[in-house]
This record gives sequence, structure tokens and C-alpha cells, in this order.
Amino acid sequence: MPDSGADARLTAWVRGRVQGVGFRWWTRSRALELGLTGWARNTDDGRVEVVAEGPREACVKLLELLRGCDTPGRVDGVVERWSEPRGSLGGFVER
Repeated sequence: MPDSGADARLTAWVRGRVQGVGFRWWTRSRALELGLTGWARNTDDGRVEVVAEGPREACVKLLELLRGCDTPGRVDGVVERWSEPRGSLGGFVER
């Protein structure tokens, strides 16, 4: 695994009952607490797409929270993709 202190970009697709239950707001709150930038948006197929950039360790923690049992609604699964940060994000927003 690359350096846990290095910055990373996490893209996660969360499926389950995650739309209309405050999931994006909850994700935004957790991401801001972790010092991450990015966004969360609903997709047409019922998932929520989350893009977060910052220290890899913080991104891993957000991913753990997305997969945890304390989310609004119900998470049935999370698919993740890691990439190099682009550095073009400011704050964390709901789209």
C-alpha cells in the first residue's frame, strides 16, 4: 500500500437505500470532519457517488464509515476506485 500520509483520490459508489434519507449530507459532514475535499451526488440508478481527496488515511476512514452501520438509510454495498488526486476540489459539497 502506498504511503498512508500521501494524498489520494477516492471514488466510491454506494448502493442500497441511500437516496432521500440524508445520506449525502451525512457523508459531507463526515468528510469535512476528516479534512477531505470533494462531493457526493445521487446517480440516476439509485446509488450515491462520492469523490473525496485528501490524506489516504482519511479517505480510508471515510470508506470505512460509508461501509459502517451508522449511515442513514441502508448500505448494501460500496465499490471503490483509488486514483491520484487532481487537487481541483475545494470544500465538500452535495451535488
